[in-house]
Amino acid sequence: MSLLQRLEKEKGSTVIAAESKVQEISPDPYRQLKTKVHYRLIEELESSSEQMEENKEEIEDRVRKLALEILEQEADFVPRSDKYRIVEEMIDEVLGYGPITPLINDDTITEIMVNGPYDIYVERKGKIEKVKASFRDNEHVLTIIEKIVAPLGRRIDESMPMVDARLPDGSRVNAIIPPLSLIGPCITVRKFSKDPYTMKDLIKFGTLTSEMAKLLEGCVKSRLNIIVSGGTGAGKTTLLNCLSAYIPADERIITIEDAAELQLNQPHVVPLETRPPNIEGKGAVTIRDLVRNALRMRPNRIVVGEVRGGEALDMLQAMNTGHDGSITTGHANSPRDMLSRLETMVLMAGMDLPVRAMREQIAGAIDIIVQVSRFRDGSRKVTHITEVLGLEGDTIVTQDIFRFVQEGIDREGRIVGKFTATGIVPKFKEKLINNGFVIPDDLFVPLNGIRGEYS
Repeated sequence: MSLLQRLEKEKGSTVIAAESKVQEISPDPYRQLKTKVHYRLIEELESSSEQMEENKEEIEDRVRKLALEILEQEADFVPRSDKYRIVEEMIDEVLGYGPITPLINDDTITEIMVNGPYDIYVERKGKIEKVKASFRDNEHVLTIIEKIVAPLGRRIDESMPMVDARLPDGSRVNAIIPPLSLIGPCITVRKFSKDPYTMKDLIKFGTLTSEMAKLLEGCVKSRLNIIVSGGTGAGKTTLLNCLSAYIPADERIITIEDAAELQLNQPHVVPLETRPPNIEGKGAVTIRDLVRNALRMRPNRIVVGEVRGGEALDMLQAMNTGHDGSITTGHANSPRDMLSRLETMVLMAGMDLPVRAMREQIAGAIDIIVQVSRFRDGSRKVTHITEVLGLEGDTIVTQDIFRFVQEGIDREGRIVGKFTATGIVPKFKEKLINNGFVIPDDLFVPLNGIRGEYS
């Protein structure tokens, strides 16, 4: 979409109104002035459309000069420092995403949470804090939401008041508006590093040890089926990205996601993304549809961003019928909970399978569960690397290979603990050796019960 089209879209979307049960008065004394300058700025840019094929820097300079000229005409009473601040806000408004543009550009921020027009929170280093930025009103928030979702062919209105989308840099966006949200339109932006984290970065951060990373490398290269389990914001997608980096470059990878987030560097990657229903409620393409289609695309690996419903059954069947080496993520608090959730998700597929049959599918398909958790100090750690052994009676048997043992909290509130090998040699060790993976003799041997230490 060209800049001129975006401006047209933005101008049209400002008339959208959202009813909210919370009515507040914006504290911004320049609210009306900014709205007036914004409209005039768009009109000036539209009238000079022949100039719009410039690069980003030239367009930004042009917008800055125009905005300053309009401010000089409309408000010579405004202090110069405030004028420059308003000009920068207008640049963010026209070329970016309004008040959250500086937050999106701030590399120290990992998540942005807009709770209605006047309350904006961010996450820095795992801690949530409120920022001074705010929107003018509900319509302003709706304008930005529309600006985010429109280029992706998605929509948000009363008939479809929730939407998942992504920014051009890959950041994940969720938006929800009244009448579902009682405080006005809300936006949640999950940002990802411009330079994707590698396993070396995670080791440096204390997320796991080099021994654990070595084992996971062998599991991926030996085509074991892996589920990364954890809560919201625990780092599942980041770890999935790091694990995917171990997939050999000569393999064909099919990725399946609700909103494309994965950043794989292999040359042969086919990313697939779901599609919501149209205005008539038709045309939706789900993750389950894409998993089924991926099986016909001759994949060497299938990487599913997250399983949360009936697609779990199709994923398990693929893992059990020759498509080994698949990787996915799921929401759960522990490896055992992840297995229980898989049972629930299989039932969501509408198949009335006996419990034993479901557990046979799960035990036969899943080889490794990697549990990641976010602790109260904001740190993220791999708390379990668990092997799924099989079925005994009606119970899925598992064993932990590595664990993180928390020992307390230091004076600064940081989690203190150690990573430990349990001393159990996994049954898949032979498969790793057969695939040419060299296993150090002491990889699974705890050093005095402890292997690795991070605080």
